[in-house]
Amino acid sequence: MLDDTDTRLVQALQENAYLTVHELGALLNLSASQAGRRRQRLEQSGIIAGYTARLDPTLAGLDVQAFVQVAMTSHRPDDAASFARLVATQPQIVSAWTLTGDADYLLRVYCADLPALNHLIHAVLLPHSAVAKVHSQIVMNQLKADAPLPT
Repeated sequence: MLDDTDTRLVQALQENAYLTVHELGALLNLSASQAGRRRQRLEQSGIIAGYTARLDPTLAGLDVQAFVQVAMTSHRPDDAASFARLVATQPQIVSAWTLTGDADYLLRVYCADLPALNHLIHAVLLPHSAVAKVHSQIVMNQLKADAPLPT
């Protein structure tokens, strides 16, 4: 469990991972060494899983964002493992979830353009032996950017 200080620390780091221990200490009313020890403990426990840079997809040349639902013909463990390996090898697929309901998987993808999305669907996903159906939804506008996790 996170105490109030840990909660404020992770909220601050989710907003700005560049904060120094001195800045964290000032925000949390702690010394820099206390703030540093708390951050280190949260990192070692896995609550803070890592630090990454967020890129602007359009400026990075990725003009198409889409959600792709995949329905499988088979739910055998080896087919699921094979599909998971396929998903892991595709850099355009930035996240993937297993689901309940009509689709078995939901994939979030970023592609340079529509032909690249078409290639991913028709040349990569659909040829997999256990894939029955693929349904894609192209993002027109993102109303809310990926936000920090609630704490």
